[in-house]
Amino acid sequence: MGNRRTGRKGRRLLAALGAVWLAWGSGVWAGDEDHDHDRARQALEAGEVLPLQTILQGVERQYPGQVVDVELEREHEGRFDGWIYKIKVLRPGGALVKLKVDARDGAILGSKGPGGREGAAHPGKIRSEGGGR
Repeated sequence: MGNRRTGRKGRRLLAALGAVWLAWGSGVWAGDEDHDHDRARQALEAGEVLPLQTILQGVERQYPGQVVDVELEREHEGRFDGWIYKIKVLRPGGALVKLKVDARDGAILGSKGPGGREGAAHPGKIRSEGGGR
């Protein structure tokens, strides 16, 4: 059973990483793709953004299911000015939850869909388990 569980998590991670790769290749990041990709990498190297793997581990704990889409965007909205991960999770039973996660500290900024409180900020932060900030 341990191997089956590990295999599922590995497939989920590969699927999520594949989604990020496809998103990057298809120009999901707004503006000049190369410039945005460089800015995102610099933000990660500077410790301004948690690694995607760390974010996904925290999302999995709070919202079990399969990650089907991930975007990393720079957002300037209201008092918030920073990087966010937009993550779509397909929950058991087929419900789709859309999350906005502060890329700096893993705080869930909002969620939409069944199982999430529409637009509500969630106090939980995603903890870095080594390799993060």
